[in-house]
Amino acid sequence: MTSRRNFIGAAGGLSVAGLTTGLSALPINARAQAMPEVARIVVGFPPGGPTDVFARRIAERLRGTLAANVVVDNKPGAGGQVGVLNVKDAPADGTVLLLTPAGMITVYPHSYSRLGYRADDVLPVTTATFIVHGLGIGPGVPESVRTLAEFITWARANPDRASVGSPGAGSMPHLLVASLSRQTGANLNHIPFLGSGPGIPQMLGGQIAAMSSPVGDYVQHVKAGKVRLLATSGPTRSVFAPDVPTYREQGFADLVSREWFGFFLPGKTPAAVRERVSVALRRALALPEVVESMKVFGQEVESMGIREFEDLVRADSERAGQLVRALGFKADS
Repeated sequence: MTSRRNFIGAAGGLSVAGLTTGLSALPINARAQAMPEVARIVVGFPPGGPTDVFARRIAERLRGTLAANVVVDNKPGAGGQVGVLNVKDAPADGTVLLLTPAGMITVYPHSYSRLGYRADDVLPVTTATFIVHGLGIGPGVPESVRTLAEFITWARANPDRASVGSPGAGSMPHLLVASLSRQTGANLNHIPFLGSGPGIPQMLGGQIAAMSSPVGDYVQHVKAGKVRLLATSGPTRSVFAPDVPTYREQGFADLVSREWFGFFLPGKTPAAVRERVSVALRRALALPEVVESMKVFGQEVESMGIREFEDLVRADSERAGQLVRALGFKADS
């Protein structure tokens, strides 16, 4: 059985509503510096997904502040690793930023024995959004199955059909399912996909029984009656699925994860540059239209200061390492 350690993705830091005082106290001297012509936000995923869409919305609001023009540079590959690699050796002048989910920084260093970067090759600047994950089932599971307990019972009786997809091996949705499988004794056959996009249609078509993925991936399908959402991973119920109990509520006290997406800079970036970029980003993230625009993806916009984010990255990395070791998981084994 998996050690029942809590790997909560801590929410800490400043909320959008509390930014005004904090931002005014931070140093910024952008007017005294020559504004760069172009800055780029590197995203380790293809165009069109939520991370890409969010990056483009932020880029629009950084133009004229961070640089005369801010563009999104998609560098997909290796489950987000290519994006990190592209930024780690980039110019450390504030013109190249990384927007990435937590897993590339907190989980991969523990789950890959051969990784082209270290976690400290990039520097935390601010969180951007937070998500929780959910376990959804489709027509591959009988209609009579409506709860997590019923799904586990069905999976034990049908091990050849109990397949669960995730956005990728070593992702937090995968680790949640792996831990659930170990704790319950159900043989949940993990099917990794290159992101949630290819996996959700497979669940909707009945080719796989279930999907562990961000809650935002399910909302429209739950409303249409095509998906039964059985559990969510937050410390409390998701505002996007308030009728769905959490894993914790259903007896799995350590299956708690609130995962962040965050902005990073190359590891050699000077402190003054990092502070300046942090201020520009947090001002953009506090705009009401940015906050509202991400709700359709099931994401909550929240920024925090550099020190708070550093503490969060450190704590989440320690928890992820504990979980990976408890599961005995290696992504490249």
